[in-house]
Amino acid sequence: MATHVSGDLHIANDVLADIAGNAAMECYGVVGMAAPNVADSVQKILPSSRLRRGVVITTTEKGVHIDMYVIIGYGTSLSVVSKNLTDAVTFALREYTRVEIDGIDIHVQGVKVR
Repeated sequence: MATHVSGDLHIANDVLADIAGNAAMECYGVVGMAAPNVADSVQKILPSSRLRRGVVITTTEKGVHIDMYVIIGYGTSLSVVSKNLTDAVTFALREYTRVEIDGIDIHVQGVKVR
């Protein structure tokens, strides 16, 4: 028998960024996450321990807005990778956290040639 406990659940933006970063790295065409500004790095792929640095979460009245800074593989379609990335991050955040998503913006910071 389940017991109902009243209260609120608050999820830190860093946790949301970790979930979004991990979902991004599972998408075909995404080679890595990049720092959001040039001062931090120029097309530098962040190590897996710092995936959240490539994700900026902003809380709005409608939910959370996500800016993702990625590096994609050469020869992949920008529109297809962006669509798949948006779908994967939306699914992961809704499935694991149940947060409302106001929007997701994908910023391609570079292209990596293999």
